[in-house]
Amino acid sequence: MGEIEQKPTPASRLGAPENSGISTLERGQKPPPTPSGKLMTVKIQMLDDTQEAFEVPQRAPGKVLFDAVCNHLNLVEGDYFGLEFPDHRKIVVWLDLLKPIVKQIRRPKHVVVKFVVKFFPPDHTQLQEELTRYLFALQVKQDLAQGRLTCNDTSAALLISHIVQSEIGDFDEALDREHLAKNKYVPQQDALEDKIVEFHHSHIGQTPAESDFQLLEVARRLEMYGIRLHPAKDREGTKINLAVANTGILVFQGFTKINAFNWAKVRKLSFKRKRFLIKLRPDVNSSYQDTLEFLMAGRDFCKSFWKICVEHHAFFRLFEEPKPKPKPVLFSRGSSFRFSGRTQKQVLDYVKEGGHKKVQFERKHSKIHSTRSLVSQPTARNSEVPKQSPQSASLTFREGTESPGGQSCQQAKETQVCTLESGSHQSPALSKSSPGSKAVDGAAVVPPEEEDEEEGGKDGVRPSNPQPPQPSTGSLTGSPHLSELSINSQGGAAPANVTLSPNLSPDNKQASPLISPLLNDQACPRTDDEEEGRRKRFPTDKAYYIAKEISTTERTYLKDLEVIASWFQSTVSKEDSMPEALKTLIFPNFEPLHKFHTNFLKEIEQRLALWEGRSNAHIRGDYQRIGDVMLKNIQGMKHLAAHLWKHSEALEALETSIKGSRRLEHFCRDFELQKVCYLPLNTFLLRPLHRLMHYKQVLERLCKHHPPSHADFRDCRAALAEITEMVAQLHGTMIKMENFQKLHELKKDLIGIDNLVIPGREFIRLGSLSKLSGKGLQQRMFFLFNDVLLYTSRGLTASNQFKVHGQLPLYGMTIEESEEEWGVPHCLTLRGQRQSIIVAASSRSEMEKWMEDIQMAIDLAEKSNGPTPELLASSPPDNKSPDEAAAADQESEDDLSASRTSLERQAPHRGNTMVHVCWHRSTSVSMVDFSIAVENQLSGNLLRKFKNSNGWQKLWVVFTNFCLFFYKSHQDSHPLASLPLLGYSLTIPSESENIHKDYVFKLHFKSHVYYFRAESEYTFERWMEVIRSATSSASRAHILSHKESHLY
Repeated sequence: MGEIEQKPTPASRLGAPENSGISTLERGQKPPPTPSGKLMTVKIQMLDDTQEAFEVPQRAPGKVLFDAVCNHLNLVEGDYFGLEFPDHRKIVVWLDLLKPIVKQIRRPKHVVVKFVVKFFPPDHTQLQEELTRYLFALQVKQDLAQGRLTCNDTSAALLISHIVQSEIGDFDEALDREHLAKNKYVPQQDALEDKIVEFHHSHIGQTPAESDFQLLEVARRLEMYGIRLHPAKDREGTKINLAVANTGILVFQGFTKINAFNWAKVRKLSFKRKRFLIKLRPDVNSSYQDTLEFLMAGRDFCKSFWKICVEHHAFFRLFEEPKPKPKPVLFSRGSSFRFSGRTQKQVLDYVKEGGHKKVQFERKHSKIHSTRSLVSQPTARNSEVPKQSPQSASLTFREGTESPGGQSCQQAKETQVCTLESGSHQSPALSKSSPGSKAVDGAAVVPPEEEDEEEGGKDGVRPSNPQPPQPSTGSLTGSPHLSELSINSQGGAAPANVTLSPNLSPDNKQASPLISPLLNDQACPRTDDEEEGRRKRFPTDKAYYIAKEISTTERTYLKDLEVIASWFQSTVSKEDSMPEALKTLIFPNFEPLHKFHTNFLKEIEQRLALWEGRSNAHIRGDYQRIGDVMLKNIQGMKHLAAHLWKHSEALEALETSIKGSRRLEHFCRDFELQKVCYLPLNTFLLRPLHRLMHYKQVLERLCKHHPPSHADFRDCRAALAEITEMVAQLHGTMIKMENFQKLHELKKDLIGIDNLVIPGREFIRLGSLSKLSGKGLQQRMFFLFNDVLLYTSRGLTASNQFKVHGQLPLYGMTIEESEEEWGVPHCLTLRGQRQSIIVAASSRSEMEKWMEDIQMAIDLAEKSNGPTPELLASSPPDNKSPDEAAAADQESEDDLSASRTSLERQAPHRGNTMVHVCWHRSTSVSMVDFSIAVENQLSGNLLRKFKNSNGWQKLWVVFTNFCLFFYKSHQDSHPLASLPLLGYSLTIPSESENIHKDYVFKLHFKSHVYYFRAESEYTFERWMEVIRSATSSASRAHILSHKESHLY
């Protein structure tokens, strides 16, 4: 369309036909009529730094020029890109697709418009076309050269090595160094040359398509990926930078991200002159003010950034393009700007439905030296990234099966992960994103508002037809629903960190550098036919699934050991915070366990491989058992008993050292904030003791399943006898340490108390109750111990802790129902020697649990030697009247709600602990429940489905501590998201829900609904059993018979 210079274009270098332009419009949609009149020539600079000239009518809207560029490139997914140029004020702005070009580019002869990436998706596998990924790779290359994409030397070298592989092919040291001498990809590249060459050597055989894929895989993990900084100041005048991404608005100081405001938390965006305003949703968990204000250089800068925010919100969060607003009859207020174009979901739908012409092309710019044949060499068990077919060197999309997480499982015949129906050997296509897959709950869209503000207030982020709730980058503090860690915006989990991470060293890389974390066996969802074939192929004996449970839970246990033996030890070695005596007590007792269980897991997996028939050495019958492996290793564990005994001592020593060293306390707290430490640190120290109980339980199930005549029965029974003896020896220590650990964990959630952990004190129950005062019912958090009952309120503190307001000694206390007296449902009156309080539970069952436990605690206190003086030395006295107490409560809450500036980092918080979950769900949990939860731990693959989604997503799921933790695969070091289960209901889907699958259970809490699908009847029953233990409290009689001793 117009006169084009004779330089090769990106598409022509890729071998695209010259006259096969493709419209970016929806099918059946006509392009806007092109106005006639005088033509203007606009120079467009492409991502490979070549320039093209396009002639368009002056009055034509920006979309005409943008479509011309996309048609020229044969670009189907053009919606991720945009045209930017410096306006007459020298401010770089995006070309508005709805306004006439002549009104935007006033002097076209002197302006060069750049074609660049505008919207960076969270997951590059959402880019369906190879050409799109190539252009994204060029953008990354450009950002590196311009210093926009900042990263450490290792990451930079790894990125450049993939660029070099794409440009010159396989490793040749002389050629590499010559190429690097001629091409500068980053400033001070010479210092990185050796690293680049070393990394490039590991990419042998990688095609340009694979190189682009791996380049984006590394780049997307960098903090500055896709970030464009906009200078601003906060209210105090501190210089900062604002940026917008798919997740929301980000705040940077220099190149360091210091804050993030996710779309879920943003109620409205507006600007007034040079003030950029972010109105947040009310959140008791946050100490931010309701409206945040930033000052930019001027109104034009402010409006430009506001427009970018509106466009990002619409593109990533809406189902469809927002409808134009009707023009006002008399006066207009605010900006009329709106997002124009397809949203990301519409783009994914369009490509998925095949509404475009599939253009074949080859990369003529790459000189491939590899002699590898994709046909002759079988692929690894993990599928690889998209490859070019050596026969046609063309990118074709096969009609693949839609995957739940947005993936198409298409692999070569040899992989045995997903079997292709076709007999021809085609190159695997890049995964497709499923529009039906929804994001996790916990992040709500921004609803329409009725408020108006000057200049842009009307067009603040107010979506029409919003997408279902989408997740944010960070954990949604205080939200007890699926706590998001790293989920992409289309509902699929972000890839696991199992390939070439930015800090990967050559010594630690995977066996194949081309393993794609989103297309590997663990992450590749299966179709129903594939699932059926898999079930028929694998054994169906219950003993096999019991053995498989040992394997899956052993994987999780090994990861838990690594938290201490590897992650914590590595962090400790970098800082001089821990006494040498404590180091000697902890780490030498974990390293032998880690080594032993690494070998144990290998033996279990080898046996399962033989059992499944995945080995040529398989002989039916001889290997369909697990008892001999268990017996051998449990006998080996007895030699490690000395290390197991030391763990309780290590826990006590750690807590004692933390109490005496503020530096160590801060160090441990910072470590707990790392993603890998998904549970309280002291919990990991007790994991080896808990694991013994798991072995005992699984062996009991095996012995119950096998008849005495079975070949495996004798070994199973012998192993059970051995482990039962070990558990009996450690049982008393275990109960004591669980209580000790719980007291220290609660201590971190409370302020206003110093001596919570004292000899003889035992935790009984915690939970949310409403306290009746002069101001009515007010929610309070109660903590019941064997000598005292504490009640607290949740102040708006940076650390999300609970402030102790009062204590009621149990000695001499009486308890009675008082529903009729006060007219409050589920009401109790607690009469102490100094004070009486009235509390109400959320339900009858909750009230009965509290009554039972409080009465038991009172009886224990009566049998003791009387009240202990000054139990809580720093706790406030409680001799006020109810009205005075209520006033004091309110006053202290106000004192705690002091606001902070937007620049302050959020202080380390504890917004996802069990105490906070109980607060949000208005429920309670007892030490009885905690003890049962310790025994009911489970790991394995599950298929997950949201209420309104069509597909199932395969995830690695770990159940522990009343919570489901979701991983992309078992290889991941930290979870992507978590779902606390307290308060959830566990049921089987009804016919009306149209699930029509076997082994499916349903979790729901209010409007939050999740479906999970197990692989067999046994695993289904096991998941139901352990989750039921978290969603419904056990009776005290059950725990007494279960543990054969009284906890209190």
